[in-house]
Amino acid sequence: MMIAHSLRGEVFGPAQRLHGATYVVDATFRRATVDQDGIVVDIGCATEALRAVVAELTYRNLDEEAAFAHTNTTTEVLARVVADRLAERVQAGELGDGGRDLDGLTVTLHESHVAWASYDRPL
Repeated sequence: MMIAHSLRGEVFGPAQRLHGATYVVDATFRRATVDQDGIVVDIGCATEALRAVVAELTYRNLDEEAAFAHTNTTTEVLARVVADRLAERVQAGELGDGGRDLDGLTVTLHESHVAWASYDRPL
């Protein structure tokens, strides 16, 4: 996911200016047991849902998006946004029957091999 944004607050130093960020996005789906086929969720459906959520954000200047007005779009906040939007798709049934039995999900945004943030949420 490639975005542009700026961050408000002295703590962010030069990142207060408009800059780009590129993330590798991982989603982990959880449930207490596997289904009769031995899976947690249909990986094809999960992939399509994640791809759609990421597409909503990719190649956007988040400073110009109404959904992020007055929000510091830190990596942590963006992980939560992706998780929440993915959860909406799970609840809408886009991950098939297996998606209905999910207990939670974790979204991790990797900025590099040494910098990443995750957000866990129940479903």
